Amino acid sequence: MSDLKDPRVLFAAERTLLAWNRTSLSLIAFGFVVERAGTVIRGATLKGAEPSGIIPWMGLLFIALGAFVAFYSSRQYLAVLKTLSPAEYPKGYRLRWGVVVNIIVAILGACLSAILFAGHAREWLHD
Repeated sequence: MSDLKDPRVLFAAERTLLAWNRTSLSLIAFGFVVERAGTVIRGATLKGAEPSGIIPWMGLLFIALGAFVAFYSSRQYLAVLKTLSPAEYPKGYRLRWGVVVNIIVAILGACLSAILFAGHAREWLHD
């Protein structure tokens, strides 16, 4: 439990949550670019050449990592909130918006990962 009785502790935790939110969005976006690049490279190669099919799967792993980071950082932020005293919460301040956004990012990232995974798995099974 914090004894600082200073709302800056809450705001520091919130800034950390938002930094992790940006990190998770970056991982998801990077993963999508890698996944699409792997698909384009694979489709653009000549018939005789066999490109590595690992690139799209690497992209999927980055997307899944981004979704996990969004979820886990929300969990950590909620754990920090439990340690704060009532004096560290500004009156009327809504605490949960950052968590809500992070959870939505985690859900959408997981959905994107699942959809792309299903597409690649179907393609892999037909080859």
